[in-house]
Amino acid sequence: MFPEDNGCDLSSDRKSHHSEQVKKNLVTRLNRIEGQIRGIKGLIERDTYCDDVITQISATQSALNSVAKILLEGHLKNCVVERIQDGEMEVVDEVLVTIQKLMKK
Repeated sequence: MFPEDNGCDLSSDRKSHHSEQVKKNLVTRLNRIEGQIRGIKGLIERDTYCDDVITQISATQSALNSVAKILLEGHLKNCVVERIQDGEMEVVDEVLVTIQKLMKK
C-alpha cells in the first residue's frame, strides 16, 4: 500500500487521505444508509407496525457499524502503526477511547 493511500495524515490538522477506492466504497455505503434512514422516516409517517420499523433501524445500525469497522481497521493498520513507530504511544489511549465509544452502541 502506498503511503498516500493509507488513510492517514500525521500532520497537525489530522486529516485522513483514503484512496479513491476506499472513499468510493464508504460513500456508497453511506448513501445506502441515508436511503435507509429516509425509508425509516417513511415507515413512521405511514404508521408502519413498530416491529417492522425496529427491524429496519437494526439493519441501519448494522450498516453503520460496518462503515465504522472499515474505518477502524484502516486506522489501526496504518495511522496507529505509523504513530507507534514514530514513538507516539499516546495513540494507544486514543484508540481505546474510540473503541469504547463504538462499544457503547
